[in-house]
Amino acid sequence: MTDFSDALTTALTLVATMDRDLTEIVLLSLRVSLTAVAIAAIIGLPLGAALALLRFPGRKVVIVLMSALMGLPPVVVGLAVYLLLSRSGPFGTFGLLFNPGAMILAQVILVIPIIASLTQQVTEDLWHEYEEQLQSLGASTMESVWTLLWDGRYSLMTAHLAGFGRASAEVGAVMIVGGNIDHVTRVMTTSIALEVSKGDLPLALGLGLVLIFLSLCINMGVHSLQTVGRRWQR
Repeated sequence: MTDFSDALTTALTLVATMDRDLTEIVLLSLRVSLTAVAIAAIIGLPLGAALALLRFPGRKVVIVLMSALMGLPPVVVGLAVYLLLSRSGPFGTFGLLFNPGAMILAQVILVIPIIASLTQQVTEDLWHEYEEQLQSLGASTMESVWTLLWDGRYSLMTAHLAGFGRASAEVGAVMIVGGNIDHVTRVMTTSIALEVSKGDLPLALGLGLVLIFLSLCINMGVHSLQTVGRRWQR
């Protein structure tokens, strides 16, 4: 118990003094995860909305498959991206392996199904509500997609939160494609795993506290935006 208390005290000191190594790891983690979520949102939002509006053979199969991909094993994604980006892979010439770009790509693949599936559910409910009105106005499918995405923007923040949660908590995929290289690809989750294996509990605890704090702040911020935005909509 004393060892844990000492480790926690040291961890809080590292956080309070903004330890250089800890700050570097936190900033890289935020850059990788937020970039991945932004790219995934650009792809996943219109994809989910299109699945809600379009009717085509095999649509239900695509929706079920998209939902199933929400539980995609991260290590499998990491392995697939590794094979694609390795020197013998089709994209090896770009030299993306073992740098933040590869980590972002792996997280994008993991986050897209989450955002697309949640977007499909939200926009399908809105489509049932506004379908006749939009059709009477002569809105095209693309116009309807953007209209529904805009109208459901506050509800869709939950999809972004889920995506960020998936990205920020990822270990397996980013470890495989990033290599957990100090000062290059070391993020919070991989650092925690490494420091625990080394027995350096203070840094691991410090990073864990920061990760929890950032998640809480982002969730609270999004919740506040949703509350304020819905009040303005009334």
